[in-house]
Amino acid sequence: MKPQSPDWSPARAVKPDSPTPRSLLIRGARVLDPGSGFDGIGHVGIRDGVIVACEPSLPNEAYDETVDADGLWLMPGVVDLCARFREPGQTHKASFASEVPAAQASGITTVLLPPDCQPVIDSPAMLLRVQRIAAQAGGLDVRVLGALTKGLGGEALAELSSLKNAGASGASQALQPIRDSLVARRALEYAHGLGITVHVFAQNAALAAGGCAHEGAIATRLGLPPIPAAAEVSGIRFWITLVEDTGARVHFCRLSTARGAELVALAQQRGLPVSADVAAHQLFLTDADIDGFNALCHVQPPLRGAADRDALREAVASGVIGAICSDHQPHEADAKINPFPLTEPGISALETLLPLTLALVHEGRLSPLAMAECLSLGPARIAGLDAGRLDAGQPADLVLIDPDAEWTLHTERLLSAGRNTPFDGRALRGRVVRTVYRGQTVFAG
Repeated sequence: MKPQSPDWSPARAVKPDSPTPRSLLIRGARVLDPGSGFDGIGHVGIRDGVIVACEPSLPNEAYDETVDADGLWLMPGVVDLCARFREPGQTHKASFASEVPAAQASGITTVLLPPDCQPVIDSPAMLLRVQRIAAQAGGLDVRVLGALTKGLGGEALAELSSLKNAGASGASQALQPIRDSLVARRALEYAHGLGITVHVFAQNAALAAGGCAHEGAIATRLGLPPIPAAAEVSGIRFWITLVEDTGARVHFCRLSTARGAELVALAQQRGLPVSADVAAHQLFLTDADIDGFNALCHVQPPLRGAADRDALREAVASGVIGAICSDHQPHEADAKINPFPLTEPGISALETLLPLTLALVHEGRLSPLAMAECLSLGPARIAGLDAGRLDAGQPADLVLIDPDAEWTLHTERLLSAGRNTPFDGRALRGRVVRTVYRGQTVFAG
């Protein structure tokens, strides 16, 4: 492999001009297949969009193109459980046209969209509208969560049966609360009867009280309205109680506290059908990063203390947290220039998801195979998708990675329309060399 420029970024790579051949052999890669548990040198053959071979021995058949992957890692394409593409409704922030290439350059082949676009995805008509936009963009498997309640208002239940029939991959309130406990219980009963997983952002709205920062010394010194850890913890306890009563499957989105991860672990030990994910930035940043009123670190849930960050890392390593997601929220520049509490929360995070997770591998906190589990098979299972494996017959959604390429993130080189990242200027190690979606090369670095 040629040495990589330290200033490499996804935006500098370009797609090949020639069409992708009908068959492709990736030869001599370190294959990471979380489905089978295989971690070793292997060769993967692709024909007509499908994996036809994943073997330690070199196949005898001829292929239209052969990629020499010596020194590279090959794993299933990344499945991102939460990313906002801002279309329809907020195309001044981003759109499918900008965010699909950013996802492809990041090794993401499947993405799950929450329902809080404008209008809210609370009807089959709105769901089909988003699906049509995604189909026109192409090159990415876009799945959609339907709204749990109409307009995400937390009062009347949405048409969950119709949403499921239209292709919804689950139901969610996004960041909006359900203040009526009876409505929440009925929503889980309805979802359970339909076999729908409910994705829950567990935060007690009364305790959060419009806060914008973790309750601690930093928020106190800066005079910022706090969100205590108890807001998340009490929210998780509430939903676990309803899971006990209804048997519904609940996925806790974007955990941020040690106590929250502990509650999820205890529920899993009792055999309750609950799972959890964490945003990659929560594994690296803390509330100390908001010092100086750094609005680029204004996120929901808020960045917590170092002890919470370390506990989240342990929960990922132990498997309690089964997926790492981007929680991608691109914004225009004006969204981050007001006083901290008035800025819009969120990070443009598609292009840092894989390198940040790779950092956990380089630090010795995750094995390469565990990384593939957290980014592909784990989230695929949570979303109920047949993805994240390298079995023969599977759709050929793959990402080829150079794990040792060193580069520096520069916001002006991001493919995403959102430049709102606190990782500008950060030295990173590991990059995407090629992303294959349904057998077609959609990104080549």
